[in-house]
Amino acid sequence: MSRREIPPCSKTYGFPLYCASWVPLEMIAAKVAATSAAGEWGGEREAEEKTEGGDEGSETAGGGESASEGSSGLEEVSSNEEGRSGVPNALLLARFDQTSRSLSDEPVHRLGTGQDVPYRMALHPKGDGILCSFPNGCRWFEWEPSEDKKAHQLGIKSSGRVLTQLEDIGLQLALAFNEEGSLLATGGEDGHMRIFKWPSIELVFEQNEAKKSVKDLSFSCDGKFLASVADTGLCRVWDLDSPTIVANLLRDNGEKFLFCRFSQATDENTILYTLSTQDQFAKIVSWSTTSWNRLTSKNVSKDPVSAFSVSPDGKLLAIGTIEGDVVILDSSMRVNSAVKRAHLGLVTTLVFSHDSRALASASFDSSTRVTLVEKKRRGEVVSMWVIFFIILLAAILAYYIKENGGLLW
Repeated sequence: MSRREIPPCSKTYGFPLYCASWVPLEMIAAKVAATSAAGEWGGEREAEEKTEGGDEGSETAGGGESASEGSSGLEEVSSNEEGRSGVPNALLLARFDQTSRSLSDEPVHRLGTGQDVPYRMALHPKGDGILCSFPNGCRWFEWEPSEDKKAHQLGIKSSGRVLTQLEDIGLQLALAFNEEGSLLATGGEDGHMRIFKWPSIELVFEQNEAKKSVKDLSFSCDGKFLASVADTGLCRVWDLDSPTIVANLLRDNGEKFLFCRFSQATDENTILYTLSTQDQFAKIVSWSTTSWNRLTSKNVSKDPVSAFSVSPDGKLLAIGTIEGDVVILDSSMRVNSAVKRAHLGLVTTLVFSHDSRALASASFDSSTRVTLVEKKRRGEVVSMWVIFFIILLAAILAYYIKENGGLLW
C-alpha cells in the first residue's frame, strides 16, 4: 500500500481541530503602530486591511492554527478534549507562506485552555480580538504583541475582561459578528438565540426554542438581516430593526437546511446561500433577499457535508465533507477546484482568507490545510470548448463514414 503524500500546505498539529479564522495582520499592524505606550494596546482601526501582497515575509504570530493571507500570515484554530486523549486543549497560531505554499511545521504560538474545548470562534471584524465558545460559555481573547511591537510576531492572550452575559450560558454552536462589529449573535445548544450590542454586551434580543439547537447564524453585509438554522432543519430570516421573522424559507419534500451564509458582496444584489440535504444529496440554494424565493439550486455532493463557507467577495463557495473532501465552487456553482481526501477525517470548518484567494480547512484528524483559489483564464475555457467541439465533430464524422460504407460525399 502506497504511503499518502502530504503536501506542504497541509500540516498536522497533534489534536482534533474544531474552528479556524484568518488573522488580519495588516489591520493589527496598524493598531500596533498606533500604540503610544509600551504594553498598551487597542484603540480605533486606523487602516483598512490590504488585500494585496503580504507582511514583508513576516514570521507570523500567536495563537490558533493554520494560515494567512497575502504572502504570509496566520490563522487560528482550536483543539481537542483534554482527558480523553491526554492532549491539552489550546488555541494555536500557524504561519502560511503563499510563495512556497506551505504551512509552518509547528505552531508559532500556543495558548492552553485547560480542560475547556474551544469549539467555535468569531474574529472581530476590526481585528480587536477573538471570541471563543467553550462548553459552559464564551471567552474573549486579545492579541499580544511582541516586545518590539512587530505585528507579525504577535500572540494571543486571555483577556481579563469579564463577559457576564456570556458566562454560564452553555455551549454556543454558532457565533457571528455583523460587518461593523457592533452586534454579536450567538446560537446555543439549548435553543437560545441571542443578539448583543458589542462591546457593551447589552442583550437586545433573545429567542428561546426548547429542544431546537441553533446550528448556524449569518448577518447580511448591510446589517439588515440575520439568518439562523436550527437542528430541526428550519431556516429563518430576522429583520434586525424589529427584530421579527421576515421569512421562513420554504423547504422541498424531505429537505433539511444545515448551513446559511449571506453573500458578502457589496453590490445591491445580496444573496443568501443555504446548504441543505435532500434525497441523500447535499445541495446549495441561492435566495433572493427581497422576495425570499429560490433563485438557483444545485446538488453538489453525494457525501454528507460537514462545513460550508462563502468568500468575502461573494464570488466563491466551499464545502467540506465527512469523507475529508474540500470543494471550491464559483457563484454559478461550477467547480473551481476539488481536493479529494484533503483530510483523513471529516472537515470541521472552512474559512476563506480576507482577500478570497485562499481557503483554510481543519479536521478531526488533527490536520489543517490551505487551498489556493485557482483563477481559470478565459482562454483556457475557450480552448476546452474548442477541443470538445473537435472531438464531437470527429465522432459525428466517424459515425457518418461507418453508416455510409466508408464513402464521404
